[in-house]
Formats: sequence, structure tokens, C-alpha cells
Amino acid sequence: MADWQDSTSRLTALEVHIAGLTKAPDGLLPEKDVERLCEAAIQILRTEDNVVPVSAPLTVVGDIHGQYYDLLEMFSIGGPCPDTNYLFLGDYVDRGHHSVECVTLLVLLKARYPDRIHILRGNHESRQITQVYGFYDEVLRKYGSANVWLRFTELFDYLPLAGLIEGSVFTPHGGLSPSVQTISQINSEIDRVKEVPHDGPICDPVSYTHLRAHETPEHLVCRLLLEKKKKKS
Repeated sequence: MADWQDSTSRLTALEVHIAGLTKAPDGLLPEKDVERLCEAAIQILRTEDNVVPVSAPLTVVGDIHGQYYDLLEMFSIGGPCPDTNYLFLGDYVDRGHHSVECVTLLVLLKARYPDRIHILRGNHESRQITQVYGFYDEVLRKYGSANVWLRFTELFDYLPLAGLIEGSVFTPHGGLSPSVQTISQINSEIDRVKEVPHDGPICDPVSYTHLRAHETPEHLVCRLLLEKKKKKS
């Protein structure tokens, strides 16, 4: 890869990798290039709030889960980045057979067009979860070591917890948290740069941790409101 200290060379290298991975999905980035890519993307992500503001019009995309050809089809239908603005809600890896390609392409796009694409954290952007549901094993199979997994899971710690579209539509991967009451609290009181804990204000936006058996998100909201009302009385 070109010298990433030079911004022009870095942007050119990113564009070459984006084009190459889009046309030949099996053309994985060398391990050293993944390291440099993650370092560049982390520098961008560390400047973003826990709840990142995004502007319409844009296309909002849910779970990808390693379905690389579906991801390419989505760009084909919705339009390429940066022609179309995108907000991805997390869960880029695990379950599917092309988690490496999915997360690599999305991070490449984030590094090249940081204001045109936003990528949030889902519950599968986690060291523990990815060792169970496939991403870790896929990296070992394709690279022969866990180094690329280590680089991406470090990057996952920096992903924002939610988006806020036009100041009015709150878009986490998971749900609401009983631990925080306002978006300003999420932005000012939470240090997100860590592995997702099993509960609490970092875990709640990326996963339905407070759902009981057979409980829907709508039931959860109603239950929390009732519990809050009981406490007041």
C-alpha cells in the first residue's frame, strides 16, 4: 500500500482497494494493509459522538452478517457511495461466509468517504460474539492467524452506538436504555471505547439485553414505563 502519511496517496490507495474488492470479492487485502486501514478509520471514528448526527436523504441498512453479495446488490440498487448517503446499523460480521469482505469494504468506504457513510456498532461487533458465530474462525481460515480479527475488533470499540437522523429519528442497532434518559447523556457520560459489557448503557443500544422471554421491543418499552410510574408512586 502507498505511504498513508501522504493524504493524496492514502485516498488513491483507498479507491484502488474499494474498486478491487468490489470487482473481485476474493481479493482480500494483505494483513499489513488491513492494519493501516483500521488505524486510519479509527482516527475518523474517534472524532464522532456516541450518537452520531446524520442528514437526510440517506439509505438506512440493517444487518449484513457476512452476506457480501447481498451487500453489493444493495449498493447496486441504492446507488454507490458517495453518490448515496448510507447509515449502517451494525452486525456486519458472523453467520455468513464473507464477513471479512463485508467489514473490509465498509471500513474502506468509511475511511474514504467519512461524511457520506456512517457505520454503527451492533451486538456482533464484539470479541466474545465473533468467537462464537464465525468471524474469528473465518479470519483464521483466510489469513492463517488472528491478527486481522484483532485489528477489526479493536476498531469495533470505536464505532458509534446510535445515529440521529435530522435531529429527530434515533437509530440504534438494539434498543432504548433504562440507564440514560437523554441523547446528551449518551454523548457526555459514556466512554464507548471498550468491549461491549453484558448490560448497561453501552450494551442496551446495541442489543436487546433487557428483553425477557417472548418479550418484544414494544413490550419492553411499556414495561419500563410502568416500572418508572410505580417508582414515582
